[in-house]
Amino acid sequence: MNTFDYRKDSEFEGGEEVFSKVVRAGRRTYFFDVKATRNDDYYLTITESRKKQGRDGNFVYEKHKLFLYKEDFVKFSDGLNEVISYIKEHKPEFFTETGDVVDSSATISDDEFDKL
Repeated sequence: MNTFDYRKDSEFEGGEEVFSKVVRAGRRTYFFDVKATRNDDYYLTITESRKKQGRDGNFVYEKHKLFLYKEDFVKFSDGLNEVISYIKEHKPEFFTETGDVVDSSATISDDEFDKL
């Protein structure tokens, strides 16, 4: 007798999506997706999607994904906050008094980023 697994498609992709936030930033788009496991634990996927021109002239999307699990939420958040604070302290000209980035021209260009 055959048995079937009746899980939803989203579970095959790694979990049920609970919350999502999209951040568009020039040629890059960032996706912050909160997902739930079967045990109702949450984890976060951060996806960077970049629009690039392929060799054939058509546009393609290059994607990079990071999985962040619950046991790492605090350490990741602390590390990110520490790095941003460092940048604010050493390059305050990048930020306004309210903490927003001053000007998109002050950010690294795609070409400069690709060379890193």
